[in-house]
Amino acid sequence: MIPYGRQSVDQADIDAVVAVLQSDWLTQGPTIERFEQAMAERCQADFAVAVCNATAALHIACLAAGLGPGDRLWTTPNTFLASANCGRYCGADVDFVDIDPLTWNLDAYALKAKLEAAEDNGTLPKVLVAVAFAGQSCDMRMIGELAERYGFTVIEDASHAVGASYAGRPVGCGEFAVMTVFSFHPVKIITSAEGGMVLTNRPELAERLQRLRSHGMTRDPQQMTEPSHGPWYYQQVELGFNYRITDLQAALGLSQLGKLDDFIARRQELVARYDRLLAYLPLTLPSAQPEAGSAWHLYVVRLQLDRMSLSHRQVFEGLRAAGVGVNLHYIPVHMQPYYRDLGFADGDFPEAERYYAEAISLPLFPFLSDEQQDYVVEQLRRLTE
Repeated sequence: MIPYGRQSVDQADIDAVVAVLQSDWLTQGPTIERFEQAMAERCQADFAVAVCNATAALHIACLAAGLGPGDRLWTTPNTFLASANCGRYCGADVDFVDIDPLTWNLDAYALKAKLEAAEDNGTLPKVLVAVAFAGQSCDMRMIGELAERYGFTVIEDASHAVGASYAGRPVGCGEFAVMTVFSFHPVKIITSAEGGMVLTNRPELAERLQRLRSHGMTRDPQQMTEPSHGPWYYQQVELGFNYRITDLQAALGLSQLGKLDDFIARRQELVARYDRLLAYLPLTLPSAQPEAGSAWHLYVVRLQLDRMSLSHRQVFEGLRAAGVGVNLHYIPVHMQPYYRDLGFADGDFPEAERYYAEAISLPLFPFLSDEQQDYVVEQLRRLTE
């Protein structure tokens, strides 16, 4: 089976992890800080806070933004559950903005219209989670302008977009988003086995994110309510979580970061080959978002079902039966039973639902060979022509 994505780990990565295993620190040691500093430098951000996974990163980013009961978080329905669930963890209401029919990202013009209506009825969001679907940012320039006008906080869920760029700068730099979240899950651009990170340029947010990932504790005398009792002393000043990453994970992530440019270059080569080899099949291929340089976490095609004899499911299952481990990103979040119980229904976000009825994620990862890719294309041609 050729998977849709997989980690690219070499001996240098293994050696980096072994070095930590042989050191004095396995959990909260110096490698975490080195990983954070390297990622912040790479992304031209002032602060980076590493955590155990990107879901945790989204949760504490929402808390740092002040999201709570009675507030609203908006995001796209075409995303993984965590982009919406992070709002529910904070006790907030969640709503969605439909997707752009060309880029399959959150539609900034649909957002504008929804904000105008929300201003009239007093239901403006406090947080917008703008998801960089498949590796490319939304129209962050327009979203940033809308955030300034309507007063909401933008968190970019860039779990797919480590190493991507927007408007000539790295995703994560904070030009259009107050906080940016990355994922280091094994199928993402780089991996720390599991892990996530929040980047920001605001020191007060970085300070709170650091507390929230570790039980709300501090050893900083300036944050304490009374003088220190001694060198051992700490205080819990708010309710936090055990969302800490380990030095083992950070060592792998730091080693992987050194190969990021090579990983993205190979992904771009494979994308160019897909674009060329699939051009004459009854498929809609990915479109570029203006100003966005994609990291190409995913290569998604949409079936032009009116031009083929098989159904969406038959093509998907036919590829799986042929040893091509395709996937589907994503089932629209509002169609999940949990969100249906909150009042959402089929037809609420028609572009996302049309996308779901046609989309298939093809294999894409740096170690995918040209021969494997040719096989994927041949099987897709067999099933769609």
